[in-house]
Amino acid sequence: MVKNESELWHYLKRKTPNIIWTKIENTSHFGTPDLLGYNKNKTFFTVELKVSKGNKLRFSPHQIAFHIQHPQNTFILTMQLVDEVIKLYEGNQVESLASRGLKLEPICEGLESCIERLEEL
Repeated sequence: MVKNESELWHYLKRKTPNIIWTKIENTSHFGTPDLLGYNKNKTFFTVELKVSKGNKLRFSPHQIAFHIQHPQNTFILTMQLVDEVIKLYEGNQVESLASRGLKLEPICEGLESCIERLEEL
């Protein structure tokens, strides 16, 4: 069972051998997503990881600003601890996601579907 974003990162990394991941540890530019991905189609993309106990997700103003300024090839991967369902949202959905939480319709749901979406960018 995944309990936090760090465990979600390790789980995702194990399940996506076809994606090259770089974990971004950035303290100089707040709001930068957690992961930089590169797939077989030579496409770069970013992923912000979020793990929540309920439907509400917390975003810093910097995270919201990043996704507004970079609306393409940016994603938010979520897992709600209650049901452990993984959902993927596009970065341009960040404001709706911040206000509506996990009640917002994702672009895909379930780990396999989310992986397939990122691999096919």
